[in-house]
Amino acid sequence: MSNFSQGDQPRRRGWKVAALVTAGVLVAGGGAVGALTAPSWANFGSDPDATPAAEATAPSSSATASAADEAAEKPTFGVTPTDGATAVNPATVVEIKAEHSSIEDVRLAPVGGGVPVEGTLSDDGTSWKADAPLSFATEYEFEFVLVDASGTEHRRAQTFTTVQPANEANAWMYPADGSTVGTGQAVELTFSEPVTNKAEVEKAITITSSSGQKGDFYWLNDTKVRYRAEEYWAPHSTITVDVKLFGVEFGNGMIGNFNDTWSFKTHNNRLAVVDNATKEMQVFIDGKLERTFPVTLGTEEWPSFYGKYTVMEQYERTRFSAESIGLERGDPAYYEATDVNWASRISNGGAFVHEALPAAQSVLGVSNVSHGCVGMSPEGAKYFYDVFGPGDMLEIRNTDTGPVQVWDGFGDWNVPWSEWTGQQVS
Repeated sequence: MSNFSQGDQPRRRGWKVAALVTAGVLVAGGGAVGALTAPSWANFGSDPDATPAAEATAPSSSATASAADEAAEKPTFGVTPTDGATAVNPATVVEIKAEHSSIEDVRLAPVGGGVPVEGTLSDDGTSWKADAPLSFATEYEFEFVLVDASGTEHRRAQTFTTVQPANEANAWMYPADGSTVGTGQAVELTFSEPVTNKAEVEKAITITSSSGQKGDFYWLNDTKVRYRAEEYWAPHSTITVDVKLFGVEFGNGMIGNFNDTWSFKTHNNRLAVVDNATKEMQVFIDGKLERTFPVTLGTEEWPSFYGKYTVMEQYERTRFSAESIGLERGDPAYYEATDVNWASRISNGGAFVHEALPAAQSVLGVSNVSHGCVGMSPEGAKYFYDVFGPGDMLEIRNTDTGPVQVWDGFGDWNVPWSEWTGQQVS
């Protein structure tokens, strides 16, 4: 709240301002968000009812002044958002601008009670801006006083309402904030509502790495985007995701409802290379070959896709069912529900690294009998389970089908960098 000294000039009170023309960020009844524009200006003298009769009939103190000069001295002002506006974006900067008058006694607060929104008055007293964002689903009362050159006060009280919770849009990140993962883990952001305004959402998200690696976004669909660098993240680095989505328009009338900063770390470099030609897995830790294990892969009917896989999740013991991969009883490839040990998921389609069933262990390193999984000995599967985890990489080579797709788990590294960075968004 601000007060300006007017010297000995008297102040006439009670002059009601009846006309106010404004423009700014507002949402129409249908939910479409308008473009940000400078406020238009309303002239106090434009409404005859707003001018006291005494002032209207008083002789001019400058009888020789031109009509243009007189008009130039009339106080004008503009306010964002408009009086009575609904579905206002809470990121809208509430603002008053005045010409030929000064602003005093500004109060912006929720109608239902609550802490007023603080603001800053310009040094010359002709503009005021709110310093904090608004809340969703809140009716605000906006009161202010403008004092013209004669010392007359012009009081105004208006209201507006911000967008309802049904228009709020959220987002979350994988991997989890504060986690430590493998060097191959792409950043995945999932949005609660479809994003049609992808370019603006990308601008609101800044991702940096302590290694200095630069990356780019790649949209899987309207609710999911990935981000990675050209090469795997450097070992022992920190990736920070600065999200400033509050007030950002996702499209279709949906508006981001938060700002936050998330981060995760990478551990050392862990890579398993599975070669169908030798039917072996070689495990490399920080580039050094540590272990070699025999494996079995998918049959010709159920092949293992070649390409780069990112470990997704792990189970010490889980149950596989033929129905989960589309098989029905009576199909030649059908099998009864089976419990397996040391299972590490590498695709959404059902590919795992796991302990092979006892009947398959005799053909490890010799032939392929799985439904696309990487079957291992009990020792090998437990070693992989213990050493590898989410974000660590596995490559399958020399099979005839593939590569694994970007949407099938985290097949991001099978997308050429030129294609990844060349995706066009609007």
